[in-house]
Amino acid sequence: MASPFTEQHEQFRKTVRAFAEKELAPHLDEWEAAEIFPAHEVFKRAGELGIFGAHYPEEKGGMGGDYWYSVAKSEELPRSGLAGVTMAMLVQSDMATPVIGDLGTKEQIEEFLAPALRGEKVAALGVSEPAAGSDVAGIKTVAKRDGDDYVITGQKTYITNGTQADFVTLLAKTNPEAGAHGCSFFLVPTKTKGFGVSKKLKKIGNKSSDTAELFLDDVRVPKRYLLGEENMGFMYLMQNFQTERLIASTSACASAFHALERTIEFGKDRMVMGKPIIKREYWQHKFVDHATQLEAGKALSYKAVEQYNHEKYEQKTTLSMDTVKLISMCKIFVGEAVSAMMDDCLQFHGGMGYIEEGWMARAWRDQRLLRIGGGTTEVMRYYVAKIMGM
Repeated sequence: MASPFTEQHEQFRKTVRAFAEKELAPHLDEWEAAEIFPAHEVFKRAGELGIFGAHYPEEKGGMGGDYWYSVAKSEELPRSGLAGVTMAMLVQSDMATPVIGDLGTKEQIEEFLAPALRGEKVAALGVSEPAAGSDVAGIKTVAKRDGDDYVITGQKTYITNGTQADFVTLLAKTNPEAGAHGCSFFLVPTKTKGFGVSKKLKKIGNKSSDTAELFLDDVRVPKRYLLGEENMGFMYLMQNFQTERLIASTSACASAFHALERTIEFGKDRMVMGKPIIKREYWQHKFVDHATQLEAGKALSYKAVEQYNHEKYEQKTTLSMDTVKLISMCKIFVGEAVSAMMDDCLQFHGGMGYIEEGWMARAWRDQRLLRIGGGTTEVMRYYVAKIMGM
């Protein structure tokens, strides 16, 4: 296909690349060791550059661009080497806020979305719970109507930006007896009485971002913080999940291409039995196959973005099941391809790949989340099988 990127997209890409390489990358070791980064400071700068809101309408605080802007962003942020910061920024722009853009009232957009796109407020998405991950229909957090308020009680876990968030876009049961069809979305400011962080979780990868376990003990929010219609949250979430899965796929492809390039360069200097290891036919064939898989994953992702753009920005409709299926296929395919490639890249580095101080070990462990976050590969296959009538 012809390049989908215009001159304006490429200018935006250069802005994000400079931000990643000059303003984020120098802090790599510091933020990885601290297992957190200064989100308010980083997000404010990203907001000033228009990085968060490029693909949102101007009337909602964005720059009025299409989704290719977000793709360009997702492909350039990994140049920082900080997978955790990249993930945190994508949560801000493509996971915790799209549902506000779709459903938010004028007041909700002014109070939550617009400040988030400017980087003035840090957002988190509160869906997963200790007993409900990819199977979100099993969540136990409950929101009970009390006059003009809702009172929310429950737990959330694996929440990116959780310890630093100013608000959480949170899914709760408003009609527990209705199962998946009894969920609703709420905007919950983290300074609300009864809201707290149980603990900051330690992860094996994406260490520079903070991931938290949250508790809500009779957290009272006004009815105006309900997003969209009551009991429609599960349907909204299924649409919202598509941007999360799509942007994760495009970003992972870009990260993998960078890792493959660095691995090949390493192999030119690494001598094994008298010649550079990259000259060994075995490894050449391995990396040709991996490059082919990455190109296929990128093409599949771009096709999905094209359909997403058409439906979301041109037709202004909800996503078709065909597009949902394609996006889920992207996440399945890219997740498996990147995981296999990273494993071979680490093997290629030998002992050096197993050392924590090296970039390879970090890249290897960071990519593992792709087959879990936003819906596990197994659950993705279940959804695709359903759409295919199986």
